[in-house]
Amino acid sequence: MNINPHNSKLRPGDEPISNHSNNPTFSSILNSRLQRRQVLQGGIAAAVASFFASPALNWVSGSAKATSGSALLGFKAIPASNKDTLVVPEGYTARPLLAWGTPISGNYPAYKLENTGAEQGMQVGSHHDGMHFFPIEGEDPYQGSSTEGLLVMNHEYVEPRYMHAAAAGQKLDSDQYPTNPDGTRDPDQVLKELNAHGVSIVHIARQADGSWEVVRDRLNRRITGLTPMEIHGPLRGSDFVKTKFSPDGTMTRGTLNNCAHGVTPWNTYLTCEENWAGYFSNLKQEDQKPSLPREQSRYGVSTETSRYGWELASNKADEFVRFNATPTAADATQDYRNEPNGFGWVVEIDPFDPNSTPKKRTALGRFAHEGVVFQPPVEGRPLVAYSGDDARFEYIYKYVSAQPYTKATAGGHLLDKGTLYVAKFNEDGSGEWLPLVFGQNGLTPENGFNSQADVLVNTRTAADFVGATKMDRPEWGAVDSKTRMVYFTLTNNSRREEAQIDAANPRAKNNWGHIIRWKEANNQPDAKRFEWDIFVLAGPPDNSRKLSGESLNEDNIFNSPDGLWFDADSRLWIQTDSSESVLNKDEFAPFGNNQMLAADPESGEIRRFLTGPIGQEITGVITTPDRRTMFINVQHPGSTTTDEEFAAGNQKSRWPNFDNNIYPRSATVVITKDDGGIIGA
Repeated sequence: MNINPHNSKLRPGDEPISNHSNNPTFSSILNSRLQRRQVLQGGIAAAVASFFASPALNWVSGSAKATSGSALLGFKAIPASNKDTLVVPEGYTARPLLAWGTPISGNYPAYKLENTGAEQGMQVGSHHDGMHFFPIEGEDPYQGSSTEGLLVMNHEYVEPRYMHAAAAGQKLDSDQYPTNPDGTRDPDQVLKELNAHGVSIVHIARQADGSWEVVRDRLNRRITGLTPMEIHGPLRGSDFVKTKFSPDGTMTRGTLNNCAHGVTPWNTYLTCEENWAGYFSNLKQEDQKPSLPREQSRYGVSTETSRYGWELASNKADEFVRFNATPTAADATQDYRNEPNGFGWVVEIDPFDPNSTPKKRTALGRFAHEGVVFQPPVEGRPLVAYSGDDARFEYIYKYVSAQPYTKATAGGHLLDKGTLYVAKFNEDGSGEWLPLVFGQNGLTPENGFNSQADVLVNTRTAADFVGATKMDRPEWGAVDSKTRMVYFTLTNNSRREEAQIDAANPRAKNNWGHIIRWKEANNQPDAKRFEWDIFVLAGPPDNSRKLSGESLNEDNIFNSPDGLWFDADSRLWIQTDSSESVLNKDEFAPFGNNQMLAADPESGEIRRFLTGPIGQEITGVITTPDRRTMFINVQHPGSTTTDEEFAAGNQKSRWPNFDNNIYPRSATVVITKDDGGIIGA
């Protein structure tokens, strides 16, 4: 096998910058405030201390004073670690579960490197990410069975070097793939990679010894990069999504690069398509007119071979050829020029109906969705949800349903008609939601927008036009059900220059990231305005700040916040995704491996709860309704192994099998408290 020379290096969160708009980054409108607070003039201490004294902190009952302890955090912080193991606090136990390749359906084929593409479609997918536990009994997430349920998880991407027997021992970059001598790809390898993407729905039950096992029944299901899906909302039937597969623009196939997730009030699962653009190529030459349409260029569709080269499959099967979006026929209904437009959406799945067809909910916008989180629904009021666009200098969005929520009739129709807004963070701690509605705010034919479908398929361009705030990679969001305050992780942005800093993104070369939060005006989720502040600036002690005004210390230093989730006690769980290229190196060395922390949102106290093995990202977190079992995911362990080490068979990680004959595998981890108590308490 040859090695693909066209590696696009589109790692998660590493999407190339495609926002070239002239939207202010607030340096132009914040000069008075920046001068007043001396932001980043030789350091952040004075500026951040001033900012953290913002009146916005009065939103929270009580105070943000430094405390010696927190009633919410009932565990001793663990130290940072660079060891190839998973560590939890004293009094807790962690066990791996559902590693990539675990059989869950069909004839339940056991995991092995030689698994076929069809066998992968009957196994748990690769690179676990966002996740939710649906109790078998009870629709309330804090009620129902805590011993049996459906664990539903996303699978973000694949590493071909760990997937194929043909790649064993070869010197491969993690995104490169084996090819035939003529440059084509083996169709079964392509099928295996497509089937390792998507979502796994796994029926699990707790055993008498406290372990969890797969229940082999009809509820287990794989949704992959090939699963037929319906298009719903304003894009349904539009010219933007008409293809050879669906000439009427109502269907597409598969979901890709699924990162974070969401759970609807009516108990369905939402999987979110993040860095999907690099999976497609459009080889139209530069001198051909028109150039790439903006619904491809603004998102980073490749003009070379795609990320995994699926379109190069030697059998030229239609399900593989579709990843080549180059126009080849007389119109869009005879080729796949519009195939990329079927991606970048939030996808709704009914986990309890294995025969249901997933639905792409286009009213929620098209971008690199990290996840989607809901405000607690209020009877008779609109349903409100938030989502971040995980790329440098992209935006935070809010969706407000057109129809009011009523528990008796709530369903997916609430996600098909509504208003999508994009956030503008003002310099004084206020903010406003700018509607992305055809005919409003200049989103008119005169400015290149011809319908609501046009606005949504080009969500990023519409947000550029109305003047949204460019953020430092908006990732997961979480809503505190007790206060309705919304928290979002801004993972990092090393590309932000000094002239581009602003109040909401106050650091140039932001290697460390931060967490921003806001409260809607009058505590009404569908309000048009909000007030915001920064919950924590991550980083080393000399370049960080907690809510209390104190710096982070050895018990809680972290960088690159990513996963975010509130449990029923309003304990905020924070997960990190420091790039494997910098883990445990140079200025990143003190942070150790990626980790999970818990925070008290009122006091601002933060403690490190978990550290993972070498080369991984900690992601996905949920508990059973009784909060006595927690599930988290360890994604891509061993990814820091260099090409040379891999070629020599010297893996830096063997987690979770610790078997020299098995590559490291992404897996879920089950965490319990030895005394049977509530996790974190």
